[in-house]
Amino acid sequence: MTDAAVSTSPVKASPFHELEVLSVRHWTDQLFSFRIHRPEDFRFRSGEFVMIGLPGLDGGKPVLRAYSIASPHWDEELEFFSIKVPDGPLTSRLQNIVAGDTVLMGKKPTGTLVLDALTGGERLWLIGTGTGLAPWLSVARDPDTYSRFKQVIVCHTVRNVADLAYRDFFAHEIHDDPLIGDEAKAQLTYYPTVTRERFETPGRITDRIKSGDIFADLQLPIGFSPNSDRVMLCGSMAMIKEAGELLETYGMKEGSNAEPGDYVLERAFVG
Repeated sequence: MTDAAVSTSPVKASPFHELEVLSVRHWTDQLFSFRIHRPEDFRFRSGEFVMIGLPGLDGGKPVLRAYSIASPHWDEELEFFSIKVPDGPLTSRLQNIVAGDTVLMGKKPTGTLVLDALTGGERLWLIGTGTGLAPWLSVARDPDTYSRFKQVIVCHTVRNVADLAYRDFFAHEIHDDPLIGDEAKAQLTYYPTVTRERFETPGRITDRIKSGDIFADLQLPIGFSPNSDRVMLCGSMAMIKEAGELLETYGMKEGSNAEPGDYVLERAFVG
């Protein structure tokens, strides 16, 4: 072979990791979670999201969407929490994965649902609807969360009681976490609400904020204080918009990675 026959063109690196599915859990006929192998060089901040997907059909482009990482930054595996959309271009296929299958994951995590985007405070509210609980699974298992805040409140609003995925984890199992179990037992409060079935704390989280019921239930002063409360929002667009407007009425200012504030939301999932 002559020198002229040797290609010197660089091989273009793939923008995705191809990762093995380690386990899958189907919570309901509409909700599932899965864990995948974590690449050794993959680093992220608790609360960030990354692109997850599957190869395109018949050689087409990969199908991807943003997923919050439901694992803390120190976990050796990566967990994700997803809805099942029957006709969804990704989840209609993703819901059928089993252990041993391969999924695609982007190499660059990002997002604003991180502690760095908040200024200091005493109480951290993690408010989510549906699969918007995912980033709180990450943040609530981060030791920095408990060193920065005296109290952490995880609020999860769903339609039906069966949709309260990870309910046992936040109510009990997190207390046995080898890294933050003691802190969670002393500082973490789990506050679920259900909108379409009878439940001890019924209704939308925003309605319970407006009525003051959530503060009464938790034996806290009515309302949010810019001096002590910090809030993260994730979930439905309607909830995020309404809750953000509510927080502004209390004098709370939205933060970002560039300019930390009193509350943050994930704009990648809005609009």
